[in-house]
Amino acid sequence: MQDLAFIFIVFLAIVGFFLFMYFVPVGLWITAIFARVKVTIGELIGMRIRKVPPGVIVNSLITATKAGLQLTTSELETHFLAGGNVPNVIRALISADKANLNLSFKQATAIDLAGRDVFEAVQISVNPKVINTPKVAAVASDGIQLIAIARVTVRASLAQLVGGAGEETILARVGEGIVTSIGQALSHKEVLANPDKISKLVLSRGLDAGTAFEILSIDIADVDVGANIGAKLQIDQATADLKVAEAKAEERRAMAVAHEQEMKAKAQEARAKVIEAEAEIPKAIAGAFTSGHLGVMDYYKMQNVQADTEMRQSISGGSKTGSTGSTTQK
Repeated sequence: MQDLAFIFIVFLAIVGFFLFMYFVPVGLWITAIFARVKVTIGELIGMRIRKVPPGVIVNSLITATKAGLQLTTSELETHFLAGGNVPNVIRALISADKANLNLSFKQATAIDLAGRDVFEAVQISVNPKVINTPKVAAVASDGIQLIAIARVTVRASLAQLVGGAGEETILARVGEGIVTSIGQALSHKEVLANPDKISKLVLSRGLDAGTAFEILSIDIADVDVGANIGAKLQIDQATADLKVAEAKAEERRAMAVAHEQEMKAKAQEARAKVIEAEAEIPKAIAGAFTSGHLGVMDYYKMQNVQADTEMRQSISGGSKTGSTGSTTQK
């Protein structure tokens, strides 16, 4: 029994020792003392209780102190609990301090919590970044398409990183400026001869307003001649005009055919009225005989005149319309 009790006591002592070393990182505390960083045992234990890794906070504080930055464990711990990247912020502050950039701890933590890489932003501020735009197609005033590629040199603006637009906005604005500049050119040859006019015009428009970057230069890397858009548009317009003209001509032809059919119908109607009127002639002659207005000799004379007319028409190859309205071909 004494042996079991001794083993149990040793086990408890070992467990207690490791628990003590976990909650009280004595080695980290000693390291901080030799680095001349003021960190108490109570603060280290509090970090453990708050589930904040003491190693991250203390090592970051040591690095900042050695670089001449005046920070406290409370500030670093608060940023860590807010979801920030403490070591990255410390590296950014040190880089900004060495490069004589005005970057405060509050500003750096705000940039970090906004989801941006604050250390990369400081690097871009020191070493400007070159962004290649995609191919931008634009049409000059003479209808020739030009395809341009630009290189935009930007520097991060630390004061506008929080809430400022990113690279996509810069590329969109530069592309818009290139299209406007080429569109204002009277000839594509003018653009090919002086491509620097594009960069000067685009740079003068202040495209970096409201963005997280400052545009240092815009250089046209390449300009290629594309299709003759003006000629294609003219061909398309001519084709469309031809179709419209054909449609109008077809409409006029249909109207002419309809008018012709209408005239034929009117002619048939008039011919029917003539035939109907000629049918009344025998009745009129009979009425004249009855009333005594027409004698036999007068009737014979009329017959002779009709016969003479028919003979003349036969000789001339014409036709004759009889008293009954029928047409006889001689």
